[in-house]
Amino acid sequence: MSFGEPHNPYGQQPPQAPQGQPGYGYPQQAPQGIPPQGGYAYPQQAPQGYPGGPGGYPGGPGGYPGGPGGYPGAHMEMPGGAKAARVILFILGSLQALLGLFVIIGGAVFASALSGSSSSSAEEAGAAVGIGFVIGGLFLIGLALWPILTAAKMGKGRNGVRVSGIVYGSIQTFFAVISVLVNLAAVGASEHSGGPTAIALLPALVSLALGLTIVIGLAKAGDYFKRPSY
Repeated sequence: MSFGEPHNPYGQQPPQAPQGQPGYGYPQQAPQGIPPQGGYAYPQQAPQGYPGGPGGYPGGPGGYPGGPGGYPGAHMEMPGGAKAARVILFILGSLQALLGLFVIIGGAVFASALSGSSSSSAEEAGAAVGIGFVIGGLFLIGLALWPILTAAKMGKGRNGVRVSGIVYGSIQTFFAVISVLVNLAAVGASEHSGGPTAIALLPALVSLALGLTIVIGLAKAGDYFKRPSY
């Protein structure tokens, strides 16, 4: 079909594309105030949101849950003071349990030694002492569970475990201070017992140092034991 001469005013003109409709050329420029729409041009940048943006969900730097400030957050390592207190609690609990076992064995041996006595009163006294030793040994073993269980729960424990360790360390420190004072008083009272008293003073000083390490280490680890749980 011919559209006539291009300069002939009487000839048939080719159809014009409607105004406002984009043709097949370059994309039309959007009016001011309206964001451009992506056609067949380069893909538009993805909005920052779900899931891959910087503050997105879940993978961004501050996102949920993988970012440094996210939820539930990174793993919080146990402080060095709390680690030292945990080791000391395990050691003291184990030694206390062994002491209770030795007390039970000693009571049983003592009772059996007096059971063959010809005197009935000695036999009865031996049996009573043996029973007392057994009860005391069982009490020590039961008491040894306190530091052992406290130390075992410190990895996932909360502030209650910390308070339990501090109380145990305080009791340890209290009895160690009494032992140190008694030994120092004994040194001042007698000039000839300086050697044996000094030897007895050494375990008291070690016990005092261990108790203070527990109390101070757990007292400074409040942020670790107060961390949020998920």
